[in-house]
Amino acid sequence: MATGEDIAAIAACFGCSPETAQLLMQSTLQRTFNHRQPIAYRGDPSDCLFLVLTGAVVSEIFGAEGQQAQLTRHGPGELFGAYPEATAHRADLCAQGETRMLAIPTTRMEQLARENAEIGAGLARLMARQLDLVLDRMAARIGLSASGRFHRALLQLADERGHIEPAPVISALALSVHTTRETGSRAISALVRRGIVERRDNALRIVSRRLLEEMVI
Repeated sequence: MATGEDIAAIAACFGCSPETAQLLMQSTLQRTFNHRQPIAYRGDPSDCLFLVLTGAVVSEIFGAEGQQAQLTRHGPGELFGAYPEATAHRADLCAQGETRMLAIPTTRMEQLARENAEIGAGLARLMARQLDLVLDRMAARIGLSASGRFHRALLQLADERGHIEPAPVISALALSVHTTRETGSRAISALVRRGIVERRDNALRIVSRRLLEEMVI
């Protein structure tokens, strides 16, 4: 993606002017990761704030008995990392799909947020939106069935055309909504059999979003 497109993406995410986005862009570094490539490990120093542009970043931990659990998933337009102070990563981080992001040192981000009202306001909106998403996901985990959570995750991954590309790793997607790989595989097979979802080369396409939404129960 060209620098001009990155500036436009920053302006859209922060709700700021192109001039303010340019100011923020001057302090960023571009980072690119392949699918499942590690980004950081639990305990590593965390001294940057990241804005995801494409792909996604998942955070995973292992329990006392070795079970793996996904804590969060950060998609395009979402932030993760350290703010307002440097800290340590609380979980392992890896890329989901081809992932590109912008990194800004935490100390610089904190300074810009104090000195520039647009950046400070945009940062507050982004973090408030992500808090709402976390609460929404927690409510879904409590209130939805395992298959309902899986169907909901598919809807959230799809773009405006209903495409999910690359196709999700079923075991990883199931893990992200706290269910089993078997449940996820059965759900996908049933959706394909009913024509609600179709498989494509390294991708899925939601044929009927309305029918899939009705299955989120």
